[in-house]
Amino acid sequence: MKTLSVFLLTAFAAAGVHVQAQAQERVWRCGNEYTNNATQAQQRGCKLMEGGNVTVVQGNRPIASAASSSAVRAPASASSPAGSPRVDGADQRARDGEARSVLESELRKAQDRQAQLVKEYNNGEPEKQGSEGRNYQKYLDRVAEMKAELARNESDIAGIQREIGRLPVK
Repeated sequence: MKTLSVFLLTAFAAAGVHVQAQAQERVWRCGNEYTNNATQAQQRGCKLMEGGNVTVVQGNRPIASAASSSAVRAPASASSPAGSPRVDGADQRARDGEARSVLESELRKAQDRQAQLVKEYNNGEPEKQGSEGRNYQKYLDRVAEMKAELARNESDIAGIQREIGRLPVK
C-alpha cells in the first residue's frame, strides 16, 4: 500500500512539473528588449533566454530632443513654473518689503513669547500651581511641557530668521 501511494505521489508530482513547464513560454532577448514571438525573434536575430524568469516593467519613454535642448538652453526657467506671469522689479521689491515686514513682525512676537516662556520656566523650577503641591507628577509634566514649548518657540525663531536671511537686502 505504501509503495502504491509513493508511486501515485511521484506520478502526480511529475505531471505537475510537466504541466508547469509547458505553461512557461520561451523568451528571446533582442538587445534591451524581450519578446515571446518566435517569428519576430528569428527576423531580428534575437537570442533565446534560458535558465530563469524574466520580469519586464513597462516605463515611460523620455521625450528625446525637446526636453534636453530646452533644459540646456534655459536654466533660468527652472526657478519659476512654466506659464507664471513676469513681475516688474518695482513690484517684486514691494512684495519683498512686505514679506520682510510680516516676517519681522512675526519674529518680534515669537521673541516676546520666548521671553515670557523663559520667565515662567524660571530655569526649570516654575512656581507650583493649585493641586501641584499635592501631585508632584502633575508639576513635573507641566515643567516638561514648558521645556518642550520653549524648544518649539526657539526653533520657530530660528526658522523665521532663516526666512528673513533669504530675502534680498533692502
